[in-house]
Amino acid sequence: MENEKNTLSLSVAVVIPMLNEAESAPSLIAEIQAASQHAPITEIVVVDDGSTDNTAQIILGLKKQDPRIRLVKHTVRSGQSAAIRTGVTTANTTLCVTMDGDGQNNPADIPKLYAKFILTPDVPMLMIAGQRAKRQDSLLKKFTSRTGNGIRRALLRDGVRDTGCSLKMFRRNDYLKLPFFNHMHRFLPALFLREHGKIELVDVGHRHRERGISKYGFWDRLWAGLSDIFGVMWLMTRAAQKTDIIEVKE
Repeated sequence: MENEKNTLSLSVAVVIPMLNEAESAPSLIAEIQAASQHAPITEIVVVDDGSTDNTAQIILGLKKQDPRIRLVKHTVRSGQSAAIRTGVTTANTTLCVTMDGDGQNNPADIPKLYAKFILTPDVPMLMIAGQRAKRQDSLLKKFTSRTGNGIRRALLRDGVRDTGCSLKMFRRNDYLKLPFFNHMHRFLPALFLREHGKIELVDVGHRHRERGISKYGFWDRLWAGLSDIFGVMWLMTRAAQKTDIIEVKE
C-alpha cells in the first residue's frame, strides 16, 4: 500500500542532449510522446549543446504543439555530461530518464525502465540502467566499446556490461548528489554504487543511426575512457562510510 502511494507522486522528465540533431529530433520527440501513454512523462527536456544547425528552431516548433517540451541551450559546446547535468537540473520532476538524441535509443523502452523502478520505489539511490541487447554499430565501434567496458568492469567492479547505453532512470535528487566531472555520464552506475546505491538492469533495443553523424571518434573513446577510469577509481576509494543519520533532540 505504501509503495502505491509513493508511485502516485512519481513524474518523469526525459533528458535529451542534442548536438546538430535537427534531422533526428522530430521523429524522436514523436516517439517519446507515444511512450508517454505508458509512463508518466510530464517533461521532455532538450539540451542543445551548441548546435550549429537549426536544432533549436526545430524544437521550438515542436514545443508550440506540446507544452511538456522544454529547450535549454548551451552557447558553447560543453559535452554530453554537462548537457545531461543541465537537463537534470532544469527538470521539475521526481525521476529523470536520459537518452541520446540521435534516435538509436528507442523511447518505447522508457516504460520498461519505469515499470522496473516502481517495483521498489523506496530503495535509496536506485538506478535502472538499460543494456543494449543487440547493438547496431560498426565493428570498430563495437570493438572499442567492448574493450572499454571490459577494462571498466574489471577495475571498477560495477557489475554493468554496457554502461555506454544512455537509457538510464534515476531520481533527480539522487543524481544531483553525485560528484560532477567531464565524461561522468560513462560512469553513472559506479558513481551510484559509490553512494551505496543499487543498480537494476533492463534489456533494451538499439537501432541504426538513420540521420546525422556520430560525435565521437575512436581516440575520443579510448584515451578519455582510460584516463577517466583511473579518476573514478580514486573517487571510489574516497567514498564515505555508509551510516544512518539520526537527529538527537534530548
